[in-house]
Amino acid sequence: MVPATFMAMEQQHFIMHKPYGYLSQFVGEHKKKKRLGELYDFPTGTMAIGRLDEDSEGLLLLTTDGKVSQYITSQHIEKEYYAQVDGLIIPEAITQLQQGVEIGIRNNRYTTKPCVAFKLEEEPELAPRSRKIRDDRHGPTSWVSITLTEGKNRQVRKMTAAVGFPTLRLIRVRVGAIKLAGLLPGEVKEVPQFVLMPPAPEIL
Repeated sequence: MVPATFMAMEQQHFIMHKPYGYLSQFVGEHKKKKRLGELYDFPTGTMAIGRLDEDSEGLLLLTTDGKVSQYITSQHIEKEYYAQVDGLIIPEAITQLQQGVEIGIRNNRYTTKPCVAFKLEEEPELAPRSRKIRDDRHGPTSWVSITLTEGKNRQVRKMTAAVGFPTLRLIRVRVGAIKLAGLLPGEVKEVPQFVLMPPAPEIL
């Protein structure tokens, strides 16, 4: 059973809106790459819980507590993404995403688990990306919500490409009950705990 919260006693927890163009790490071999430490004065020992690709954006959880990081990454916690895709996505493609599609993982074929996926009827209200997606003359785009309980390398991008609608922009908007709403790109918020599950309804 996944605990509803992780209490931060001596450890520190953060939620942030990772902007486009940043790696979800603090050190690495590529000196010219942008990293999380440029956005906030994180304490020593801070680690990202899971990662977002350099060209992906959105909600990222960080902690100084290795046990918290290990527990969250080991559990099947929902992660919701908004993907802007090339073209007007069709119902048949949505059904394929829901049922699972075959993608490549490290030179092997892998079938994704069934997931929640649906077309967003209106474009979500999101901050503009620092780099423009593309010119409107290249054709229409659409938005889809995809909620996963697994996290393979570049999974959402591979899934939408597999059904014929490559991802142009990808934003993680939710991890468990924690939502991106209200955080601007690059903004970091320290929290006393990670609330991963919604509170249980009161029984009268």
